[in-house]
Amino acid sequence: MDSGASETPVEAASPPELPKSQVEFFLRAAEKVRSHFPDAPGVYLFQDKQGRVIYVGKAKNLKARASSYFLKAAAEDSRTAQLVLEAYDIDFLAADSEVDALLMEARLVKDIQPKFNRDLRDDKTFPYLQITTHEDFPRVEITRSPRTSGAKLYGPFANVSSLRGALQVLQRVFKFRTCPLDIEEHDDRWRWFRPCLLASIRQCTAPCNLRISKEEYRRDINRLRKFLDGGRKPLLEEMRAEMQEAAAARRFEQAAKLRDEIQMLERLEDRGDLETHEQPEVFYQDPKKGLAGLKKVLNLPTQPRTIEGVDIAHLGGTETVASLVQFIDGLPFKPGYRRFRIREVKGVDDYASIHEVVARRFRRLDAEGEVFPDILLIDGGKGQLNKAVAAFESLGITPPILLSLAKREEIIHAADRDEPLKLSRHAFALRLLQYVRDEAHRFAQHYHHLLRSKKNARR
Repeated sequence: MDSGASETPVEAASPPELPKSQVEFFLRAAEKVRSHFPDAPGVYLFQDKQGRVIYVGKAKNLKARASSYFLKAAAEDSRTAQLVLEAYDIDFLAADSEVDALLMEARLVKDIQPKFNRDLRDDKTFPYLQITTHEDFPRVEITRSPRTSGAKLYGPFANVSSLRGALQVLQRVFKFRTCPLDIEEHDDRWRWFRPCLLASIRQCTAPCNLRISKEEYRRDINRLRKFLDGGRKPLLEEMRAEMQEAAAARRFEQAAKLRDEIQMLERLEDRGDLETHEQPEVFYQDPKKGLAGLKKVLNLPTQPRTIEGVDIAHLGGTETVASLVQFIDGLPFKPGYRRFRIREVKGVDDYASIHEVVARRFRRLDAEGEVFPDILLIDGGKGQLNKAVAAFESLGITPPILLSLAKREEIIHAADRDEPLKLSRHAFALRLLQYVRDEAHRFAQHYHHLLRSKKNARR
């Protein structure tokens, strides 16, 4: 969809030959972009007359990129003509960097599933750098399926080839292993193991042959983690000095190699934040075990199939929105996702907002004879759960199984139990509920940001 048009800001252009109904949008949107869009990275969102997002794009310069859609060429280009024809409004979300914009675009496309986005609607994920923490000799690896425990993660990274190149440079410096071997310090059989080529070229200290102690190896890993956590300045300064020395001595090939390595290490900063840009689909959950665990801990006669999760978000303390996500057989079912603008509650009141959204959702399902989910999960504690119970009582409707799960404590409250359920942090049932809860939170926050961008654009 991205037409690759120049990102040089454009002057006001006369609208191309569009249907009469679209000329007004063309002029209004072009003026909105010129007046309100920043010269900064971010994502832009086209919406139709019903307010549905139909396309999400990224840009290093929002004003310049979005302006390119309001040129005659965009209306005539087969890749953008239909989008321009169906669009009714355009908004943006600013980002701190191009990388943030890229990762934000990917998350929004997967959540919203806009009709004109084709490339990111599948299961494409970004790579992570993973350092195992449970082994005697931790290994370092690039993965698109990171562990949920027993590992220190960095990423997601925007460019896997740059990450691979940087990893090779880091391995020459810190000499860590990247092999999948399960090496234990006190297992003498490793003394007779033949190390790989990396040991011969001095890019690995060969813990597979016990040539280094557990303590010495972990010191190297701690130095690597310090570098990845931001302590990279001394190493880069040393490499720059070496590069200048090589250039002065006319060893230009060596200087060029060092220059390229420095650039690859600097690109390690081109990564997202684990909290902000988490990709839930890459953290493996075993849905069958999660559902079986819920059947057991909740004493259910049959295994649940459908779980819905509800979360609340606030817009500047004045506007409240809610999200509802749907999981079928332990996996997200995006067509079942819903958003709600809270209409009946004034100010910030999570409890009343939960009551409203649950009542609206299940009043409609009941009226239309639709099947209820097996489990309804509320993001919050006992107070939020009680408001969901009250919503069903006010409707005179028998509820599904009602649960709530709050962050930090990770304690499950059930409507039919006086005491909360305290499960192991590694329990499959808890992990599945956390996945539903966190997905509802992300989806609510995205709607929150969309409304905020609309509100800012009207100012």
